[in-house]
Amino acid sequence: MERPKKVVLAYSGGLDTSVILRWLVDQYGCEVIAFCADLGQGEELARIQEKATRTGASKVYVEDLRQEFVRDFVFPMLRANAVYEGGYLLGTSIARPLIAKRQIEIAVAEGADAVAHGATGKGNDQVRFELTYFALRPDIRVIAPWRIWDLNSRSKLMEFAQRHGIPVPVTVEKPYSTDRNLFHVSYEGGILEDPWREPYDDMFLLTVSPAQAPDRAEYVEIDYECGNPVAVNGERLGPVELLSRLNEIAGRHGVGRMDIVENRYVGMKSRGVYETPGGTLLHLAHRAVESITLDREVMHLRDTLVPRYAEMVYYGYWFSPERQMLQALVDEAQKPVTGTARLKLYKGSAWVVGRKAPQSLYRPDLATFEADAVYRQVDAEGFIRLNALRLKIAGQVRSSGQ
Repeated sequence: MERPKKVVLAYSGGLDTSVILRWLVDQYGCEVIAFCADLGQGEELARIQEKATRTGASKVYVEDLRQEFVRDFVFPMLRANAVYEGGYLLGTSIARPLIAKRQIEIAVAEGADAVAHGATGKGNDQVRFELTYFALRPDIRVIAPWRIWDLNSRSKLMEFAQRHGIPVPVTVEKPYSTDRNLFHVSYEGGILEDPWREPYDDMFLLTVSPAQAPDRAEYVEIDYECGNPVAVNGERLGPVELLSRLNEIAGRHGVGRMDIVENRYVGMKSRGVYETPGGTLLHLAHRAVESITLDREVMHLRDTLVPRYAEMVYYGYWFSPERQMLQALVDEAQKPVTGTARLKLYKGSAWVVGRKAPQSLYRPDLATFEADAVYRQVDAEGFIRLNALRLKIAGQVRSSGQ
């Protein structure tokens, strides 16, 4: 195959992509454009442009995509209550399609004939990146070094980096890898490959240890309009500011840590440790507002589709027609989801303690245990008899067969 002339690399400045940048230049003698999406990594982006240039990039894009990330990717996913395998709030999964989308846009603008990423041949990210590439530019050439080179371990990557004078954040003492954005931080590899081993407490970046959290509980109120969070404690905030505020509040109470063994799309199990402080509050609050604003059958039907939606995000099918179709269904159901949830935070836990909505379906006069004049309790007898009819018939058949 002809050597690529110009490659746009999804670049984070971490171990893998730093080595890949230098490797692409050495292997193909091509021009490499490094693209780094600012999704809320914070100090990780300091001097990243200088580092990429020193490592061999001909041009460096560092773009602030936080607003688009939260508004167009995180919030739609939260409207669907997406949780993968009962615990993972999909913080890494939801970032990949945005990175890949912008990477393709840059490749088109720069006239690049290839794109590259740092995902391994064992992981989910390779699928997420490449499904997006091909959905948006079917003829693009993809270079995935982890699938073709001989640097097949973290230790070999570290040796390569040392030989070429590339500074990397991974050390022998802390060999796990991290992925950070405004929604979460993930940790995997290294000591975490032993699912019995407890993570180091000083590993976490967004949350304090629950044992060190304040001894006094804190309350937080989150307002929703049509399924989207719009205010915290009565103050209206934009998407980025709102999520940042909730990260701060939940983080100081140690809320949002998750340690799970999940099923990767490629077929193996993997242990992941996650911090999703603000996202955890948003998930709980959204469910609370839905509980008093959504029709029962709408909610139950939507809930049957949540695992499928979560799989689509986890597997990388964000730009698939089935995800877009399901999103339309979800968003239609969210039209009445306007109201406020009140949460209580204490020592690593958060729970709902109140909910209200201007168009609430909750009727105290119907639900009360006190005397009322709006519900005829005697009607329940006929309701039960009709619903029990098939069960009674089946029981009679069983009895006659004996």
